[in-house]
Amino acid sequence: MSGYIYDLPDWPKFQWNREVLSQRLATLHFKQGRLIGRMETLGFSLRAEAVLRTLTLDVLKSSEIEGEVLDKEQVRSSVARRLHMDIGALPSIDRNVEGVVEMILDATQNYDKPLTKERLFAWHASLFPTGASDMRNIRVGTWRDDAEGPMVVASGPIGRERVHFEAPPADRIEREMEAFLEWFNNDDGTDLVLRAGIAHLWFVTIHPFEDGNGRIARAIADMTLARSEQSPRRFYSMSAQIRNERPAYYGGLEETQKGTLEITSRLEWFLECMDRAIEGAEETLGSVLRKTRFRETHAGASFNDRQRLILNKLLDGFEGKLTSSKWAKLTECSQDTAWRDILDLVNRHILTKDPAGGRSTSYSLSS
Repeated sequence: MSGYIYDLPDWPKFQWNREVLSQRLATLHFKQGRLIGRMETLGFSLRAEAVLRTLTLDVLKSSEIEGEVLDKEQVRSSVARRLHMDIGALPSIDRNVEGVVEMILDATQNYDKPLTKERLFAWHASLFPTGASDMRNIRVGTWRDDAEGPMVVASGPIGRERVHFEAPPADRIEREMEAFLEWFNNDDGTDLVLRAGIAHLWFVTIHPFEDGNGRIARAIADMTLARSEQSPRRFYSMSAQIRNERPAYYGGLEETQKGTLEITSRLEWFLECMDRAIEGAEETLGSVLRKTRFRETHAGASFNDRQRLILNKLLDGFEGKLTSSKWAKLTECSQDTAWRDILDLVNRHILTKDPAGGRSTSYSLSS
């Protein structure tokens, strides 16, 4: 016996206190409905922009949880192309970016299709198009075999990882996944939001692949939440919120694996995390509306290609501070040209010089 929940006699018969969760669940459903209602009042283009922002964030943050940083512009371009949105010329896109986007969009856009072993294998192959992870070859599109020892679930930098639990041995994966998929594809009457939390926990516990289990587990949760809303449009990002709460995410996972099949506390955390994710969607909505107001205000204004590029980056959430040096680098122009571009926008009250001056002079969009 390992001491983990998958070796308990009643595994995987999870239990939870419905009374404890019922009020929180009711409040969450209300917030879900209110957010969707607010988004539906927006025009088609604004809804599409909100979905693009949310899915881009979801892809970026789901990978960040596993320590992988993707290029934001590549992710945004890949998502836009697959959603048939015209956002201008697309840069060349790395195969790894395309793979993550493909998996997440298949999960959310095709939420009503059954989840099968073959579909999971395809997701896994998409995540690792070169058959490698962290410079090592891995088994792609098939279950792990534990040839290099037991699968341990850990977090933290290489060399200082914290082991949270050891997954079931490889010879159990086939029957464990058969049980999981049978449950997932059949309605047992459990609220779908709760099922999203259960599915995430169950899949992560099995950890059936050599790598990519966390990202696939979050895609499965998003798929279930899309089912709960009967909509492929995503307006909030669970992955982004989990990334913000990564210590609690892993700490709670470790505690659950070493506990019992009574998972009320883990489901409470999942619901609270989702609540905060929905609250965070207000930022996405506000950003979309700011972008719309900017376009309306400056509809008749003319900008050169460099200015248009930087203004779009600022409206999409520019990371860090905009300086003349960054302008020159991003637009591939000289420092003098960058300064003239910026000064023109400052004189037109489109950009404002930030309070700190001197060599650290930076600029922001005028409010």
